[in-house]
Amino acid sequence: MQSYRTIAVLGYGTMGSGIAQVVAQSGRDVVVLETDSSRIKVGQGTAAAFLDEGVKRGKLTAADRDQVLSRITATTNVADLAGVDLVIEAVSEQREVKAEVLARVAEAVGDDTVITTNTSALSVTDLAAGLPRPERVAGLHFFNPAPVMAVVEVVQALQTAPDVLNSLVRFVENLGKTAVEVKDRPGFLVNRLLMPYLNDVVQAYDDQLATAEDIDVALELGLGYKLGPLALLDLIGIDVHRHATLSAYEATLDPQFAPPPLLGQMVSAGFLGRKSGQGFRTRTRTEETP
Repeated sequence: MQSYRTIAVLGYGTMGSGIAQVVAQSGRDVVVLETDSSRIKVGQGTAAAFLDEGVKRGKLTAADRDQVLSRITATTNVADLAGVDLVIEAVSEQREVKAEVLARVAEAVGDDTVITTNTSALSVTDLAAGLPRPERVAGLHFFNPAPVMAVVEVVQALQTAPDVLNSLVRFVENLGKTAVEVKDRPGFLVNRLLMPYLNDVVQAYDDQLATAEDIDVALELGLGYKLGPLALLDLIGIDVHRHATLSAYEATLDPQFAPPPLLGQMVSAGFLGRKSGQGFRTRTRTEETP
């Protein structure tokens, strides 16, 4: 079974930095590919800040932090990925962007390199079809924040070879995560179940069934959830959720995935959740209790 020792992560954003950290903490070397030095600097800062917080909380020592960071290098040159064993793509959730980046990387890495995508909404089978060795392509869907969330969906595209799938399950488990094997369907498993639920909550809020705070409190206490659904949407990113549900709806025409109109209005207004400072739990308009 294939052993993955040197890992390429494509993208140094929120997901990319988190995935790079997780892989480096497992003792592996990581090469992160980005488009320019400013993005690299931001990604390095994000990873360092997350690890610094771990030191403050006593989760790891300062020496551990420094060792993890020393295993991560970053580059803007795709040729620097030539010797990697595994690629984990974590760039913008747009099919054209992912397809273009993956095609360039596929030409730079070896024939035996396994290529994976961290997409949460796009078809892995479709992305694999555009690459020269589709049988060596699969999905590795980490959840945000990657260093904290314990599960990773290992997504089998129609073309994925069984030995590749098995090796990725072992890899995920070696990272200290729980691997769940899933088929390539819109939303995979977790989001396939989560997206309709969040859409229903948004519609209930827009129908003024209750305030955003009361909805979250009711579901946290009533169902034992650690985080209410509207606070979760703010964390995920309202634009990210809307894009994912819209992609699932366009792929299936299943009305349960159709994003409520309020989501589109909030995205247009720039109310994207925590990253914009405005969302369901920090709305600028006055909340009114029905």
